[in-house]
Amino acid sequence: MNEDMLADQRRLVELIEAEGWDVTDLEISAYDSPWSDEDDPEATVTITARKPYEREGDGEDDENPFRLK
Repeated sequence: MNEDMLADQRRLVELIEAEGWDVTDLEISAYDSPWSDEDDPEATVTITARKPYEREGDGEDDENPFRLK
C-alpha cells in the first residue's frame, strides 16, 4: 500500500466527517487491476458512517406504513 492511497483515504474521511457523519468502519484494499494491462495498483475504499437525524413533527406519525401498531 502506498502513501498516496492512505492520503486519499484520509481525505475521504475528512470530507465525510465535515458533512456531520461519524465514520464507524473503514477498509482499504490495494490490488493490481485484473481489468487493466497497466502495472499501476488500484485501491478500493469502503467507508461505513452514521448520522443521526432529528424527527420531524411531534413524533406521533400514525400514517407511517412502516410503523408497527
